[in-house]
Formats: sequence, C-alpha cells, structure tokens
Amino acid sequence: MKGPSTTAPEQAVQGFLRKAGLSSIAEAHVHSDPKKGDFYVAHISKPGRAAEEIIAELVPGIIKSFPWPKSMRWGPASAKPGSLRWVRPLQSIVCTFGPETEEPVVVDFEIDGIRAGNVTYGHRFHAPGPITVRRFDDYVAKLEAAKVVLDADRRKEIILHDARNLAFANGLDLVEDEGLLEEVSGLVEWPVVLMGEFERDFLAIPGEVIRLTIRANQKCFVTRPQGAGEDLSNRFILVANIEANDGGKEIAYGNGKVVRARLSDALYFWKTDQSGLPDLDQLAESAAKFGLDLKKPLDQRMARLDHLNVTFHAKLGTQGQRVERIRRLAQELAPIVGADSALVARAAVLAKADLQTEVVGEFPELQGAMGRKYALLQGEDASVAAAAEEHYKPQGPSDRVPTDPVSVAVALADKLDTLTGFWAIDEKPTGSKDPFALRRAALGVVRILIENRIRLALTSLFAKAFANFKGGTDQSSDLLAFFHDRLKVYLRESGARHDLIDAVLSAGSRPISPLVGAMSAKPTEGGAVPPASHSVAPPSALPGISPTRGEIGQSPNDDLLQIVRRVEALGSLLDTDEGKNLLAGTKRAANILAAEEKKKTLVAETVEPALFREDAEKKLYAAVNQAEKEAGQAIQNEDFSAAMLALSVLREPVDSFFEGVLVNDEDQAVRANRLALLARIRAATDQVADFSKIVG
Repeated sequence: MKGPSTTAPEQAVQGFLRKAGLSSIAEAHVHSDPKKGDFYVAHISKPGRAAEEIIAELVPGIIKSFPWPKSMRWGPASAKPGSLRWVRPLQSIVCTFGPETEEPVVVDFEIDGIRAGNVTYGHRFHAPGPITVRRFDDYVAKLEAAKVVLDADRRKEIILHDARNLAFANGLDLVEDEGLLEEVSGLVEWPVVLMGEFERDFLAIPGEVIRLTIRANQKCFVTRPQGAGEDLSNRFILVANIEANDGGKEIAYGNGKVVRARLSDALYFWKTDQSGLPDLDQLAESAAKFGLDLKKPLDQRMARLDHLNVTFHAKLGTQGQRVERIRRLAQELAPIVGADSALVARAAVLAKADLQTEVVGEFPELQGAMGRKYALLQGEDASVAAAAEEHYKPQGPSDRVPTDPVSVAVALADKLDTLTGFWAIDEKPTGSKDPFALRRAALGVVRILIENRIRLALTSLFAKAFANFKGGTDQSSDLLAFFHDRLKVYLRESGARHDLIDAVLSAGSRPISPLVGAMSAKPTEGGAVPPASHSVAPPSALPGISPTRGEIGQSPNDDLLQIVRRVEALGSLLDTDEGKNLLAGTKRAANILAAEEKKKTLVAETVEPALFREDAEKKLYAAVNQAEKEAGQAIQNEDFSAAMLALSVLREPVDSFFEGVLVNDEDQAVRANRLALLARIRAATDQVADFSKIVG
C-alpha cells in the first residue's frame, strides 16, 4: 500500500499508519521514485484460507441481514432481542461445497439453533421425507422427484400452459394476468390447475368487479367465452398445491363457495351504488354549489363527498375544494384543447364522485372505471363519462394518454392542481422520495401535451393555478424546471440525445428572438447582437409533430411541444454532413471567442466591412447576414426545420474563414472586427440551440 512522501507532515504519516494497520513508521518500507523522491510503502500479507471456512463465516451474516420487504420472527427465540427474522419460518439450511471431481463437504455453521447440513425435504403432503443432496443439480432433480418445482419461472410456465389448455378444452379463453401469475407461482410448489364456477346471475356485475373480486380474494383467474369480446364466463381457474385423490373436485367446490360469497357482496355494492342515499336532505347546499341533480346517484355521491368535508391533504383542503379548483382550471383549458366548456365543467364535477361509492370503497383500484360506468347509467354525455375514468391517465410510462378533449382538459387540470398545490406548500419530491407521485403527474402532463400535439403556455397556467391556494407562494419558475426534467426523461426514453435536449433548453432559457434587422443593431459586449422583439406567428404545417390545437407560450421553454420540435429539427440537422461540419465550425468560433473574452481582448461592438482584408471574411459576413434573416423568419413562423436549413449554409463559409483567415491579426482593429464576426456566428446559431452543449 503506497503511502506519503518521507518528507510529508506527521499528520499524513499517522493517517497512513492507521489505514495500513501499522503501529509505527518503523514497520513501513521506503521506496524511491526518480522524479518524486522517497515515499513510504506498507507491505501487507494476508494468508489464504479454505473456502469452506470463509463461507461458514460469511453466510450467517448474509442470512441474518437479508433485506426482505416483510419478515417475521417465530418460536421461543423470537422473544429475545436480535433474533432471526426471515420471510417465512426457517426450517433447515443446506450448504455444501466442493469441486466437481470430489465429494462435496458440508459447510458447518449454525444460525439460531439451525445447523447447516446436506438434508432437505420435499412436498409436505406428497413426499415429506428427508432428502440428502450433494450439489445444486441433484438438489433440483431430487426436489422435483419429491413434488417440488424449484424454478419460479418454470412454475409460471406450467400454470400458464395448463390454464390455457383447461380453458380451451371447456370452450373458453383465459383472461391472462401477469401480476396474478407472478403471485400464484410463488404460493405453490407443485402447481395443479383446476376449474371452478359460480352462478350466471353474478355476470350482471361489471366484469372489472368480478375479476377483482376473484383475483383479490381467491387468487384465481377469470375466463371468457371464446370470441365473446370482453364478456366474462361464470367459470374461473384456480391453482392448487396438491394432486387430490378426487381430481380436485372438492378443492374447486370449496373455492366456488367462497367466490360466490364474495360476488354476493359485490352484487350488493353494485346495486346499492345505483340507489338513492338516505341523507339527501343534508346535501342540498353542496348540490347547489356544484349544480348537481340529486335525482341522479352519482350526483348524490359528489354532494356527499363535499358535504362530509373529506380531506384531500391537511394543507390543501378537502376533496370538495379540490374539485372546485379542478373545475375552474379545466374551464380555462377547455378552449385551448378544443373542448366544450359545459361538458368540461360537468366532467370535472363528477370525476371524483365514485370515491363515495361502495364498489370503489371495497376495490380502490376501480376508481375512475366505476365512475365511467355509473355516469353512463345515469345518462351522462359519453365524453363526460370517459373523463371520469381517463382523467387519472396516464398512470405510468406504458399507460395510454387520454385523447378526448374533455378528458384531456380534466386530466391536465387534475394533475396541474396537484403539482401547483404541493409546490405551493413546499412539499416537493426529494431524491428518491416522492410520496405524492408528483414526478408521475408531471410526466403525465408532458405526455398528454406532446402526444396530443397541444400548445400550452405553462407559466401563465401555473400562475392561475397558484392563485387558487391562499397563502401559498407562486413557484412557477421552479415548477417549470421540474417539468423540464420530466421532459428530458420522456425524450431520452424516446431516443433523443441528452446533449441536444440540453442545447435547446439552454438556448431557450434566455430570450431568444429572430435577429431580423440585426445588421443595424448594436452588438452587446463580446459582439453578440441583442434579439429583436417579435410576436410569435401561428405554427406552420411541418412534417413530424405539428400542433393542432392550443395556445402559444411567450418563452421557447414555456411550450413543451415547441421544445420537442426544436430537438427533432436539431437532430435532423446534425445527422447531415453539413450539420456536423457546422457544429465543428461553430464550436471553434465559440471557443476562440470565449478564450479572448476571458483574456479581456477587445471585441468590436459592430462588424465593419471596411476592415475586411480577405474574401473569406466578406463571404462569411454575407452568409451570416442571410442566415440570420432567414433563420429568424423561420423561427417567427416556428418552422424549425427551415431555421436549421438556413443555418446549415454557414458550413462552407465558416470552413473557408478558418482555413484562410487568422483571427488574431496583429492589427488590433482587424482582430476586434474578426472577433465581432465570430460573435455574430454564435448569436445566429443561439437562436435555435446552444451549440456549446452539443457533444461532438
């Protein structure tokens, strides 16, 4: 172990001794280096040990500290502090070691009275006797002979294959459920697939309720008639852990009894939700507040949700107050996304009503889905009913986004209310902690806007949303940065380069406007020309993503769809030779300019053509003027592909300039003029992206 120089301070030497485990510097060696001189070295020798000895020392600690999500203690030892915790009561430990050519030995150690050995046990009913094993291969084979399938993936394959075949043999299709399959495969050692049934009358219950009832309570799969679409059958698939003497008839019958009892409860919930509430006389005030019709079951549930003052969050008020905020925000969004304002208001009011239904109380996973069903049953517009379910979407990266304008308006309002609310009370995600799923909400907004091609001025909408929270602070700038982070995640997962995203966001973080007429404007310090003011024109039709609805933000980074289009156009440019060469030339210009600015070299305020000495200077000046004008006009029209194309013509004159012109001329005026010309190149490309952020 290399240590400090022999002339190092005493503190450094003592640190080296502690690290090396030496008691004094006399135990160290001195080595010499021709350039660095003498330095201390510690020679540390650790003799090898038998693998069995190392394993016996390590494994008990691994077992005792294994991080199970849920663990338990058991037996008399559980009363003692520090007793073993495991996912299930630990009965025996098999631990053997040895090369393939020799008889393996048992690694001897003990944990809480359980001594390691080479004996295990098979299925507790079919083959409960002891099994002596040598290595892993015969461990697997002997367990399988004893009715235990060790490999979890193989158990899954057996269950899925047998369930499909059993359903098909009965004229049915299995409704596959990967999550349930994963769970069931972990509950059995020797999977045996059976079929149970329940009365057809229960099929009057919505299929989602039947499926969840059977799944949650009995861990069983539902089936549907072949070619019957979404309609379920009255038969279900269960997985037993034994081969019963009667072929599983009694097991199937017992499961059927439990399923029927559970479905009876579900049928009661379903019918109760369509009946009137007993406390209607107390709901009149809430009904008037939201314009509810107390003759309709779902309206009654919304009135009760408000009347009971059900808390959404201690600092953000009740669910009723939240629904009112969502309604206001959704109506602001309605004309932007092309939705009917009256339908949006109605959808926002009913969106949370199913939280007061019996079915959702029993099965929270069905919130939204039941709202849609109940809305259709009471004759609501199809868009209003769809919004009751779809305003929660997307709930993950693979979930679909709503496309109906009413659903889009309510979904955006719901998520933006959540985000601005928690920002207002300073309850933001930190590190890996995000208890209120705010990252998912922001990513949902990003996906809705991008995949529906919606233009939205986020900061102006944030301001309106923050105004709904009395006493909260408007943190629009910080929230917009959070959205940019989510947009980066979305674009990277879509295949976009991270450096192009950073380049576009960096350019858009400062006022970027077309440099139309910039030739007559006075450059700022360093030669960069200040942007001219402009108003953004309506978007032109472009290949790829082209906006179809929405409003336009005042800042390039305020509009997520515009950022995506800029990244796409920049990527397309850099895929060409012109783009790659332009990038190289632009970065060279920026590097030279930055170096001279750091040295406080004089940079002219304006480019003076009279000081040009080379044809390459004149050609570059003319090309920059033309590129600035055309790119600026294209950006005004939000035609970013055209802007990139306009800039690409700079490639040849920039190359010629650097080949034939010495920037740091001896004449100070000529040098300052040439640096000002480089500043014009930087300013022109900065209109679309900060090229210094691009790798390559």
